[in-house]
Amino acid sequence: MKGVPQSDTSGEQVSKTKIKILDAASALFLEGGASALSVRAIAKRAGLSTIGIYSHFNGKQGILDALYIEGFGYVSKAVKAEQVEADPKAEIIAATRRYIKMAVEHRAHYKLIFGEGASNYLPSDDAKQAGRDSFDLLVEHSSRAMPEVANLAERRRFALGIWALIHGFISLQHHAVSNIVNTKKWHEMILQAMTVYVDAQLKAFRSPAAR
Repeated sequence: MKGVPQSDTSGEQVSKTKIKILDAASALFLEGGASALSVRAIAKRAGLSTIGIYSHFNGKQGILDALYIEGFGYVSKAVKAEQVEADPKAEIIAATRRYIKMAVEHRAHYKLIFGEGASNYLPSDDAKQAGRDSFDLLVEHSSRAMPEVANLAERRRFALGIWALIHGFISLQHHAVSNIVNTKKWHEMILQAMTVYVDAQLKAFRSPAAR
């Protein structure tokens, strides 16, 4: 109708197509690692032509970079609280819960960004920056539990310990550790270990001898 603006659905269609491609690639990666991600296989899984894949991404590398960036986007979302807890330590535990949930719901992305099943993949500079941004966000939020006198190196070390602890548990679970130990209460174990780590680190930091 004249005078009534027509909605442009082209951008929305492109977005939906990209999501379809990345969903297909994510599923294939989880099934067979990066070696399973040929453009032909992704196109078949997504119900698109190979030309359709290339029109949205620069081949396999572009798709892996997109998944990598998307994966660290999920990490950042888990780290950053929509509503910050009054107790900074409680916020770290809440973020740990979100991180665990993220790693379960987005297992393919998680495995990719931490190098599982993608030995020949080298992230682009933009993809690497996404990882650095996530860590900086973790430093920012975990630092709230530390005294104001803590310097940047101390804040980064504290954040790295948090990340290493939770990632260690999740990686063990991904490597079928259930064949060795009982993982029925695995998430509770992660939260308990995180509580012990945070308490110990903050106690040590407040000790003059520790500095």
